[in-house]
Amino acid sequence: METASPPLVLSDTPRPGIRRLTLNRPEKRNALSNDLRRQLFAALEAADRDAEVRVIVLRGAGSCFSAGYDLSPEAATQPPPYHTAGGAGFWPRHVAEGVFRIWDLAKPVVAQVHGWCLAGATELAAACDLVYLGDDAQIGYPPVRGMSPPDTQFHPWLCGFRSAMEQMLTGDALSAHEAVRVGFANRVFPAADLESEVLKIAERIAQIPPEVQQINKRSVHRAMEAMGLRAAIRAGTEMQALAMTTDASKQTFAGFRAGDVRGALDARDGAFGDYRTAEPEQE
Repeated sequence: METASPPLVLSDTPRPGIRRLTLNRPEKRNALSNDLRRQLFAALEAADRDAEVRVIVLRGAGSCFSAGYDLSPEAATQPPPYHTAGGAGFWPRHVAEGVFRIWDLAKPVVAQVHGWCLAGATELAAACDLVYLGDDAQIGYPPVRGMSPPDTQFHPWLCGFRSAMEQMLTGDALSAHEAVRVGFANRVFPAADLESEVLKIAERIAQIPPEVQQINKRSVHRAMEAMGLRAAIRAGTEMQALAMTTDASKQTFAGFRAGDVRGALDARDGAFGDYRTAEPEQE
C-alpha cells in the first residue's frame, strides 16, 4: 500500500483569525517547485475566502524560509500552478502574475523569514505586505551572477536605487539587519523569538475588521501603483527574458538540465566564496 506524500504546504490556525501557511520541503530547503506553488496559491486563496481568517502568515519549515525555485530536472516536468500565456518571456511573466495574485488578496499577508531567503524566495517574500526576519536571515539574489536579473524587479522599489544596484551587480546576500535598513523588511527579531513576535503582530492586525483592513491595505498598494510599480515589474520581465538568451545563462541552465544543479551553482558562486561554496555541507 502506497504511503501518501506529505503536503508541501501545511496550514494551521495558531491564534484566532490567523491562518499560518508553512512551506514544507525542509529536506530541499523549501525549494519552490511548481507542485509546492500550486498548493501554496490554493491555500492562500482558501484563506482569503475564509470569513474566519483576518491575516495570513507565511513561513518555511526546517533550516530556512526558502532557497528559491526548484532547479532540478524533475521539477521542470511539473505543470505550472496557473495559466500564463505562452511564448517568449513566459516564465518571468508567470512569476509576476503570481506576485500580483498575492498582492491583490484582500487579507494581509505576513512573511516570517528565517535562514536563507534566496532568488525566487525573495520575490515571494516581497509580494507579502509585511516581512519580519530572524536575525539569522540572509536575503540574496545570486542568479544575477550568471543567469538573469529577477523575474520581478522589486529591488528598486523596496530598497532604493543604490542598494538595488549593488545587489544586482554583486549578487551578494544582505544580512537581516541590512535588509531592514535598506527597506526589504520591517523588523528583525532574535531567531528564537521570531515566531512569537510575528504572532503578536498578526494578532494586532487581526483586531481590525477585514472590510476596513482590505481598504487600508489597498490604499498603500494603489499609491505604489500610481508611482508605476505594477507597470515597472511587468516591464522588467522583458529584461529577464532577454538575459536568458545570453551564452552565460544558457551555459548555467545546461548544467541544471544535465542534473548537476550543485555543480552549476558552485561554478556560479565559487569565485565569490559565499552561499553553498562557503557552506559545503549544505545541499
